[in-house]
Amino acid sequence: MDLGLTNKVAIVTGSSRGLGLAAARSLAAEGCRVSMSARGEARLLAAEAEIAAVALGPGRTLAVVADLTKTDGVQAVVDRTVAAFGGIDILVNNVGLAGGGGLLETSDEQWQEAFDQTLLPAVRASKLAVPHMPSRGGVIVIIASIFGREAGGRMTYNALKAAEISLAKSLAQQLAPSHIRVNSVSPGSILVEGGSWWRRQQADPTGIGEFVKRELPFGRFGRPEEVGDVVAFLCSERASWISGTSIVVDGCQSRAF
Repeated sequence: MDLGLTNKVAIVTGSSRGLGLAAARSLAAEGCRVSMSARGEARLLAAEAEIAAVALGPGRTLAVVADLTKTDGVQAVVDRTVAAFGGIDILVNNVGLAGGGGLLETSDEQWQEAFDQTLLPAVRASKLAVPHMPSRGGVIVIIASIFGREAGGRMTYNALKAAEISLAKSLAQQLAPSHIRVNSVSPGSILVEGGSWWRRQQADPTGIGEFVKRELPFGRFGRPEEVGDVVAFLCSERASWISGTSIVVDGCQSRAF
């Protein structure tokens, strides 16, 4: 199936690893020109080289080292993308981090950090990218989680991912008159080398094996590319009537209807 994404310009935030890297790879393979961003320069440049290898030709990737928790960092990503590629068709908001524990153990500072690391980057990137999207329309995708749809995970993570899903719905309704579609993607437990599930698996293979048998009906973790390919589909005209929803990519892990 041709997704019709050739020469579309896509920004993927937090794209040096994990789900952001997977989304960038899927979009590049479908013909997008991809702007990648993260704080760590060495890892980001290595990721850009990896994505350039699957792109349709030279000069189709851009790496911007930036702190996306800061307004000027987001502005730098948008400005450099527009300067390099002439506009923005697609924005994938993937930055996110939420620490803390229970109610009594989580400080106000940890709550604020969770907002700064997760929700506000998506708000700022969307606000700055929309004016550069073409009149014929654009696409915004927010990477959320099944734990934004039901209880699970850390309290701050639960709350912020629910907020991202709500934000996507609100933006979809606001931006529909401008022909901009907005959706969130809610992955389940995805195994990424070096990621949180991978570290837990290395530390406690027996315990994680029991978790997989108990919680994951297909008997395995999800793979990053299984999320990245859904993102690419949602960014395409093949998904032209999908907006304002959250697409669950979890192998039937979640309990929500």
